[in-house]
Amino acid sequence: MQLTINPKEADKFLMVGDKVLIKPKNPQSKTKSGLYLPPTVQQGEKIQSGYIIKVGPGYALPNQMQEDEEWKKKKEDIHYLPLQAHEGDLAVFLQNSAYEISFDDEPYLIVPHTAILMLIRDEGLFE
Repeated sequence: MQLTINPKEADKFLMVGDKVLIKPKNPQSKTKSGLYLPPTVQQGEKIQSGYIIKVGPGYALPNQMQEDEEWKKKKEDIHYLPLQAHEGDLAVFLQNSAYEISFDDEPYLIVPHTAILMLIRDEGLFE
């Protein structure tokens, strides 16, 4: 499978916190028995899958050193707990938690990491 996003375009996206940018996978328009499903039925599903394009830095951890003012902290002092998701993983997530955006007429979804139910990681998927 080939993703249609240009790596230069992916660099334009900066994800914040625990958010993940997902390129939705094309839904199955036909059931196993051969019935074709209209788009309204496909959109009514509770879970959806897609490929992870970008991952945020993770959950911000509190600073162990006590400073008297928040603004005195340096950017380097912020530490993050990384997320399990990696770029290129296939994610199965709750559809009602996703926010749909469009970039260059391509649909993308912004999903919080807590809405991801399962990750499928296949190192040879894009080779």
